[in-house]
Amino acid sequence: MSNTAQTLDLTAVDAYLSANLPGYQGPLEADKFATGQSNPTFLLKTPTRNYVLRRKPPGVLLKSAHAVDREFRVQRALADSEVPVAKMHLLCEDDAIIGSSFYIMDHLDGRNFSEPTMPDESNETRTAVIDEMNRVLAALHMVDIDAIGLSDYGPPGNYFERQIGRWSKQYRASETDKVPEMDQLIEALQSNMPADDGQRTLVHGDYRIDNMMFEKDGTKCLGILDWELSTIGHPYADLAAVIMQWQMPVGNEGRGMAGINRAALGLPSDAEFIAKYCERRSLNGIENFGFYLSFNFFRMAAIIQGVLKRALDGNASNPERAITLGQYVPVFAKRGLEALDM
Repeated sequence: MSNTAQTLDLTAVDAYLSANLPGYQGPLEADKFATGQSNPTFLLKTPTRNYVLRRKPPGVLLKSAHAVDREFRVQRALADSEVPVAKMHLLCEDDAIIGSSFYIMDHLDGRNFSEPTMPDESNETRTAVIDEMNRVLAALHMVDIDAIGLSDYGPPGNYFERQIGRWSKQYRASETDKVPEMDQLIEALQSNMPADDGQRTLVHGDYRIDNMMFEKDGTKCLGILDWELSTIGHPYADLAAVIMQWQMPVGNEGRGMAGINRAALGLPSDAEFIAKYCERRSLNGIENFGFYLSFNFFRMAAIIQGVLKRALDGNASNPERAITLGQYVPVFAKRGLEALDM
C-alpha cells in the first residue's frame, strides 16, 4: 500500500469489491486526493477501470457531519435528471470493513478548474464554463424532488432559520478560541432573517467551480462533486455561495476573482451571473441578496472552524492545510457582517 493510501485498508476494500461490485477485477491500487478536507477521498485504480471511494474520516465526529450515506443517496437519485453526477455503485455502512462508512462511485475522467479565473484558458472557454456552471445550478434548483424521491431529504420550514441554528451549534461544538466577529454575525443573521418565500428545492450546499468536473476537451459539466452539505432548502443559498467565492482573492488559496477585470477575461459580473440564473428560472430578480451572501460567509466560517478543530485533534484529512484555513474564520465572519449592509 502506498503512502498516499495510508488511511485505507486496500486488502479489505479489494475483498469487499470482489464480493459486491459486478465486473470488478483487481489488483487494486489507491491514491488519496489532496482535496476533500471533510470526507477523505481516494482514486481506486484497477487494470480495466477506475473508481472513487469516499469515506467518513476516523476519530470522534460531530453529530450529522460526514454523512456519506446522504451523498450516495442524492447522487443516485439524480442519475436520470438534468443534473450531471457520477454513477453510484455501492454504499457500505458496515464500519467493520475499513473502520467507517464509505461509498464507491465512477471516476469522472475529465478536468477540474481550481480557480474561477481559469488562468490557462481562453476567454471563450471561460465564458462557456461559467455559463455551464450557471445552467447546471438552475437545473439543480428545478429538479422535481417528489419525482426523484427526495421530498424527505430535508425537513420542512424556514431553511435559513434551520441552517443558522445548525451551523451555530456546529461552530460552538468546534470552537477553539473566541471570535467576536462570529458572535456578532450569528446574532445579526438571526435578527435580519427574511420571511420564507416558499421556495423549497434541492440545494448542493457547497456549489463552486472546484466541486465540478468538466469534459477534458470541452466545457460540458460531467458531474457535480462533494454533496455532503446537500439537503432540501432554499436555492438562493447555492447562488450566493458562488458569489461569495468570487469575492475571495485571486489565486489557489482564495480561489476568487476579487479585483480583476472580469470583462477582459470573458467572465461575468456578479449581477450578470445572477440575472442569467433568474432568466433560466423565470424569476424577476432577488431581494435581500446581501442576507444570502452573509449567510454563506457565516457557514463557511463555521465549516473552517470544524476543519481546524479536527486538525488540532489529529483527525484532519490534510492537517497542514486545515490549520492554514483555520486562520480565516474571523475574516469570513467580518465579510459576512459587511454583506448584510449591502
